[in-house]
Amino acid sequence: MDHVAAIDRIHPALIATIVFVIASANLIAHYGHGRAVFLVIPTTAVLLGAAALISGLKWHDLGVTPSQLRKGLPWAGVVVAVVVLIIAVAVAIGPLREFFLDDRWRSGRTALFAAFVVIPFQTVLPEELLFRGVLQGSLMRTWSVPVSLGVGAILFGLWHILSSLNLAGGNKGLHEVFGGGDFGRIAGVVLSVVATTVAGLVFGWLRYKTDSLLTPIALHWALNATGALGAALAWRL
Repeated sequence: MDHVAAIDRIHPALIATIVFVIASANLIAHYGHGRAVFLVIPTTAVLLGAAALISGLKWHDLGVTPSQLRKGLPWAGVVVAVVVLIIAVAVAIGPLREFFLDDRWRSGRTALFAAFVVIPFQTVLPEELLFRGVLQGSLMRTWSVPVSLGVGAILFGLWHILSSLNLAGGNKGLHEVFGGGDFGRIAGVVLSVVATTVAGLVFGWLRYKTDSLLTPIALHWALNATGALGAALAWRL
């Protein structure tokens, strides 16, 4: 028997609407104007989460019930510790250190603010609620686990196209490998999409395996935050 009962399925039109809203928010966030543009994605995540609950999803589908969050807490601690250790070792190794030399994080103060304010509240929490909460919760109510995780991962990778358009230009290590022209830009985008697709698959699997949204939130935050802090440290070594 299919793992999803017919009565529990989410209509494909609702999933298509979710994808459309997520894509639209991404475009507005990158090409919109005004001081409030940074609120677009967090606001979209909250509103889309509320709309999904009204449309038939349950809190359990989002992975945010109290019992689910408690279940994910030990996993969260482990993944954060592992990532911190790996990043620390990588920054300490000279040839790898160059790949942390991102112009955005030259300032230690900027990196700290990003790691503990911007990254969790503007990136990690909204993206996890959108992709591993609303989207994955909807997909899992409609298709098999492998299909749900695969589709979610691919969409998460595509989500990062706009944010990676200048990836090679702003990273010393990538700039030296790929250059700063059109080839470098394309290579940076492809590398980003592939990396974030793989990351999305891991995040989705953790969400499914631990039955908690807290676990992918922790890993996502650890990767982004330690990346910023590691870069700030690398500029000083």
